[in-house]
Amino acid sequence: MPTVVLMDASLSMTRPVSLEGSEEFQRKNLAVHGLTMLFEHMAMNYRLEFTALVAFSSLWELMVPFTRDYNALQEALSNLEDFDKTCLELALQGVSTIMQQEWGSACPCQLVLVTDGALGIGRGSLRHSLATLKQRGEDKKFPLPFPFPCKLYIMCISNAEELQTTDAMDNLEQLLILSGGEGQIFIMEGPLCLKSVQAMFGKLIEQAYMPFHAVLRCGHLTSDVQVFPRPEPVMIDEEVDPVPKHVLTELEIVGFIEIADIASPPVLSRHLVLPIAVNKEADEVGAGTTDEMEEDTSTNQMAGKSPNFCVLLHGSLKVEGMVALVQLGPDWYGMLYSQADSKKKSNLMMSLFEPGPEPLPWLGKVSQLGPISDAPENPYGEDDSKSPFPVQPKSKRSYAQNVTVWIKASGLQTDVQKILRNARKLPEKTQTFYKELNRLRKAALAFGFWELLKGVAELLERECTLLPDSAHPDAAFQLSHAAQQLKLASTGDSQYAAFEHNITPMLTDFSGGGGGSDRL
Repeated sequence: MPTVVLMDASLSMTRPVSLEGSEEFQRKNLAVHGLTMLFEHMAMNYRLEFTALVAFSSLWELMVPFTRDYNALQEALSNLEDFDKTCLELALQGVSTIMQQEWGSACPCQLVLVTDGALGIGRGSLRHSLATLKQRGEDKKFPLPFPFPCKLYIMCISNAEELQTTDAMDNLEQLLILSGGEGQIFIMEGPLCLKSVQAMFGKLIEQAYMPFHAVLRCGHLTSDVQVFPRPEPVMIDEEVDPVPKHVLTELEIVGFIEIADIASPPVLSRHLVLPIAVNKEADEVGAGTTDEMEEDTSTNQMAGKSPNFCVLLHGSLKVEGMVALVQLGPDWYGMLYSQADSKKKSNLMMSLFEPGPEPLPWLGKVSQLGPISDAPENPYGEDDSKSPFPVQPKSKRSYAQNVTVWIKASGLQTDVQKILRNARKLPEKTQTFYKELNRLRKAALAFGFWELLKGVAELLERECTLLPDSAHPDAAFQLSHAAQQLKLASTGDSQYAAFEHNITPMLTDFSGGGGGSDRL
């Protein structure tokens, strides 16, 4: 899960903070100290995280693109310049642009906004942006919520007393709600000093950047592993009082199954599973000294020479072409498998299924699966020519009706082109034309895709005007009739937009019941 650090570089961040017995510090210095602490922790314990640094005032600038080089991030922080007033809306638009260019709109991210609570004045301030939310057109929409999942963490280099003198806290809370409500606002407790900022960033680290360590177990074999990124709690929608389900720190392998049997199942999330050496001191927040880092390196080298069950499991799954079913919690399962990054490199991955005793219908209940040796005969056959999956349901279902599915644009385009091809061969293809037309009409009504009906109607009208002089007269009548019926259906009128209603061929003096043969 990539992280974007959005650093306030406005003039208000240069306000001095008096520290007893030392020189004056600026709020910017406190922010840099807190972020340095965060970057050092990530370099030690969360090093696979991609992080970008963006500075903003009235404009925004990408200081460091997404990287795992935390030295580059700390160097950019130390060279950060001061600019003019705060304009948070433009900065959020910049974050949206950066994320979508690098990761698309499906990848979740974490946004760490570091500011002093002074949200600007006049046009461009957060107060003005929130006040004009409902007065904007589609082309000037507020950037939140982002088009991708995002957790917003707001780090205020201010204490509660300062924020209470203005409406800054209310505006920040509204900003958090607009982002989707996931995340938190952190404020400094007590006086503004290095100790307070360390405590505040320590809370952020504890909530969002602590590594997830677990024990992977299969019978008597165990291995300490890190799961990255850390699994998020899952809420069960069907429950009356939803309670978040957490992945346990004891991951129990319950069995193995062939890749062909599990196919490509739907999953909630995917994670890397990395073997780790047991070193309690490495989990502490913050970076160690040079001597400690040298000790860590020697420890890792020693661990690389020791037998490890995680490495054995990864190699076995890769060679045998199988996956391991793993229990994540009560009635919650996932799978472990080998995934290749390139021809030479592969990783042990873990995918989380939907919570429940039967996450994959074709496997049946996971608790009822057993070893092949318990079966009276080999369910795969003597020569592996058959499979016991999918498990047949008790009630036989009818699949006689073909359902129209438009997952990709190409599928919809194919259906529209099929109608147009038949339209150009009227009246010979009258029955096929109306069959395809009604199939598309029903699918569009089922999806509420009214614009499609209007669009196809316009295409049919255009085809009617492009008919050659040698075309059969019945073709123009049928095209005009079909276009009119689609337009009526697109209005939502219950008489013409009924799902059960079918468009029938128009009876003309040139057609015999719509069959396409001339009357004598």
